[in-house]
Formats: sequence, structure tokens, C-alpha cells
Amino acid sequence: MNSPIYGLVLSGGRSERMQRDKAALDYHGVSQLEWTMGLLTPPHVARAFVSVRRDQGADPLRSRFACIQDVHDGLGPLAGILAAQAAHPEVAWLVVACDLPFLDRATLLHLIAERQPDRLATAYRSTSDAAPEPLCAIYEPACRQPLLAYLERGQGKGKGKACPRSFLQRSDVALLDQPCWSALTNVNTVDEYSSAVTRLGKREQAEAQSFAPASKPDEQGQQGKRGKHVSIQYFAALREQVGLHEERVQTRATTPAELYAELRERHHFSLPVESLRVAVNDEFADWAQALADGDVVVFLPPVAGG
Repeated sequence: MNSPIYGLVLSGGRSERMQRDKAALDYHGVSQLEWTMGLLTPPHVARAFVSVRRDQGADPLRSRFACIQDVHDGLGPLAGILAAQAAHPEVAWLVVACDLPFLDRATLLHLIAERQPDRLATAYRSTSDAAPEPLCAIYEPACRQPLLAYLERGQGKGKGKACPRSFLQRSDVALLDQPCWSALTNVNTVDEYSSAVTRLGKREQAEAQSFAPASKPDEQGQQGKRGKHVSIQYFAALREQVGLHEERVQTRATTPAELYAELRERHHFSLPVESLRVAVNDEFADWAQALADGDVVVFLPPVAGG
């Protein structure tokens, strides 16, 4: 019988780059900590906790929830995971960072559905480098001792190493492709926060417009002549070739395939469409999917690793 799953929201960071508490930021009408805890509910997890530093126990925002205090200092996310495993060593832990405003329940449900309890952990591959994403992952009870041994050997210590990603890369872990390319995008700076708020606002607007009455035939015809406006985001090799992370274009392309053909001619991209993945409005898409005015399209080149 599989071990039950408990949820753990990591909120013990010092938010130095953000210059304010990331757990208290508002993207969805409530604090980000409340939003994330709201994703970790039965029956998907049996219980959920907030991971805190020892000096955060009386914080009004965090103390509204059941908390687990760190027992190690200076280990970053590892401290929260180790404290949770020590408190309840018999369960698996669905660990989630509190700075993931694009995370949705569908992504977590997919992770839980694809859980492989005979491995030490189940995690998503990063869309940027294919390495394990350690802060949205399920850690099985069996990984507690290997994680402690890893820490004892000093492999999890030192600047830049106090992160479970290195442990997962060295361990027997099930790796999954992300169902939504942006779900695990973390937000660490003031500029990233402003951009995320704008993107989330546009998403909500697009969802509302999907229920609006259809345009009249003559209006549709005029829009077809003018083309549509879409936002395009580039990653890895494409970003290097075009020199941009994002651009907004007017196009008459009806599908992502046609759009990439236009852009390839304009920017002289070297990668053929067969080597890319495409996402439309935060969901992986088919190259023949119909594009609409206001869509956000992301072209994802292949990454190193498996």
C-alpha cells in the first residue's frame, strides 16, 4: 500500500531579492501562501503544512496554518524538507515552493497521478535544462535516509548547493514532462512580480472573453484582413538568435506552424519546426491549433539531457 501524501509549502526564504515577503504577495486576490495552501487539499493530500524558519513561528500570516519549523539553519529548502520528514517520516511529502504564482491544481494532480512510489521521488523536468524541479515534487519516505547521508557527506552544503536539486540529480527519481510550461515559473524580484501580475491579469481577461458573444460576420472579416496580434516568448537558442525574450507581432498566421514559418523567415532561425515544442496560453499545444487574437505563444527548443 502506498504511503499517504502530506503537503508542504516552503515559506522560509528571506525574500532578499524581492525586498518583501514573497508569501504575502497578492496575485490572485489573496496572499500567495493562502493561494498555495488552497491547492493542497484533501483528497489529494491528507494534510498540509507550512514550512517556516524558527524565527517565523509567530508570524500572523503563517501561524494561521499548521507549521513545521526548521531544525537546521542555512540549508534553504533542504531544511524544510528534512524537518517535515523528521516530523512525519512515514508519509510522502508533496513539496511546493510558495513563489509559484502560475502553479495550478491540474499540474499538481498530474504529478500525483504519475507518482512512482517505488522511486525516491517524482518530479518534473525543468523546461529550461531538463534537470529535476525540486520545489514541486513528491519525496517518498524512503528518500529520508539517503537525503540525510547526502547532507552528511557535505554534498548539500556550501554556497549554491543548499538545494535538493543536486540530490535528485544523483538519485533514483521519476521525471515527468510538465503539462503546462509556465506552472513552475518562480518569481523572485520586483520586476518579475510586476510581469507576473500583468500576465495573470491578461490570462483572466482572456478567460472572461472566451464567454463573450461572438463577433458579427462583418467584424470578423475586418479582423481577418488586419490580422491578429500575438505575444511571442523565446527560450534558449531562439532567444539567443533573436536577441529578445518576448515580442508582440501582428500576423495573419492561423496556426503556430504558420507563425513559426513567418518568424523563421524574419529572424533567420536555424531550428526546424520539428525540433521544437509550442505552448499557447500556458498550455502545450498542437502545431495545427487555431490561433486567436491576444494569444501568448511560446516556442521551446530542445534542451540537453533526458
